[in-house]
Amino acid sequence: MTAPATPPAPPGTSAPPPARSGRGPRVEAHGIDVIGDDERHGRARDLFGVWAAPNVSYLSLVVGGALVLSGLSLLQALAVIVVGNLCWALVGLVAVSGPAAGAPSEVIMRAMFGTRGNRFVIGLNGWLVSVCYVALSWSAASVTAFSLCARLGIELNTLGKVLVIVTIAAATLVISVYGHSVIVRLYLPLAIVTTAVFLVLGGFLIRHTAWSYQPATPLHGAALWAALAGGVALVASAALSYNTSADFARYLPRDTKPFAVAAWTTAGAFLPSVAFTALGAFAATTLDMSDPQAALESVLPSWFTPIFLIAVILGAIANNAMTVYSSGLALQAIGVRLRRSRSVLLDGTAGVLLTLYALLVSDFLKAVNDLMQLMVVVLGPMMAIYVTDLLLRRNRYDGHALADESRGGPFWYVGGVHWPGIAALVLGATASACCLAVPGMYTGFVASAAGGIDFSLPAGMLIAAAIYLLAGRPRATA
Repeated sequence: MTAPATPPAPPGTSAPPPARSGRGPRVEAHGIDVIGDDERHGRARDLFGVWAAPNVSYLSLVVGGALVLSGLSLLQALAVIVVGNLCWALVGLVAVSGPAAGAPSEVIMRAMFGTRGNRFVIGLNGWLVSVCYVALSWSAASVTAFSLCARLGIELNTLGKVLVIVTIAAATLVISVYGHSVIVRLYLPLAIVTTAVFLVLGGFLIRHTAWSYQPATPLHGAALWAALAGGVALVASAALSYNTSADFARYLPRDTKPFAVAAWTTAGAFLPSVAFTALGAFAATTLDMSDPQAALESVLPSWFTPIFLIAVILGAIANNAMTVYSSGLALQAIGVRLRRSRSVLLDGTAGVLLTLYALLVSDFLKAVNDLMQLMVVVLGPMMAIYVTDLLLRRNRYDGHALADESRGGPFWYVGGVHWPGIAALVLGATASACCLAVPGMYTGFVASAAGGIDFSLPAGMLIAAAIYLLAGRPRATA
């Protein structure tokens, strides 16, 4: 079918004026509406910087250190890092649906779960999980900023800490509100700057690396497999949380080669994630990475430590700006009648309140962190369903059909719900939960019977994909 140049906006959003398409440094007017062909621009390689900036991350260092602390040798940890990060290829594959539909992932998933069913799914995964991730990342960035202030001789009272948190949040929200064009333009130079800082850090860390490192008590048998499987799940969880990658590819011209979209997205995330998670593993061979910031500062010269702390804060802002951007779209997809810029501010406010509570009131941060570990149970099956649907449809998504929320519309299915998609998600998540092993918190009966080995990712993804493949049978809509 031939799409109109400027399509009507779906219910709950206002039609954006073409003059504010996101080409210049203006607040992005588009929300979950379809991007017309006359407003498509950019090249697939622009996606490299978009995905590299948030993955030049302090969190990667922490995860790499955690792998060695779990009892793995350096070589075993490096193998886990590579295997877990292969899940970024799924993020790249999902991204190709953006140019095909001209719509964000939050709308495209109506094809999998139905117009109404998708609201529930997006409410859980696209909004609640995103806001929790934002709170976690802002908390980590704020603690780093507190440390930076202390090094500069600034003593922060409660009001001062609140101002620091709000300042970091404000910087994040400015990027998210301005939206797609600012993210594309800003993230490549930001990635270059933060990469340079982390490479200097790597130079200091490599000097302290024990290349033949082996744990004092090497793991064997079930204990080894449990550590390997748990490590892969930990590394992969970051990639699996980004089933919204179409959000950042939807402005590309319709004829952009899918392989290029997938390749640049994957490379942008995979390469820095592998490199800097490996640095964390290198550091853990001689440093006590149970307190990563103190361990790293112990081997860094005093002049470089503030630069490193600033880079950590910038990386957190870049990561959160993408998350808040997508969560704003998720809020619209749920049915909240707000412009995207206002929905972003609403989500940001929720994230700030959670961050304040986490750092100033209670140990909420631990509770949210535990929740994120459990959310892998849902993230894996959701990614598997998305990829399966894309392959079955051969990436033929009609953005205008997806925007139709009326009864009897193309994706109304039965009462607004695509029950095969919901069944695949529920059963996949159930299978994943049975195979999940989070020490000290929860162990499913399958994982317990297997000696604590965590099979939650492969079990959840394979079951969800198989059920959707057999029961879904989606037809192409283009």
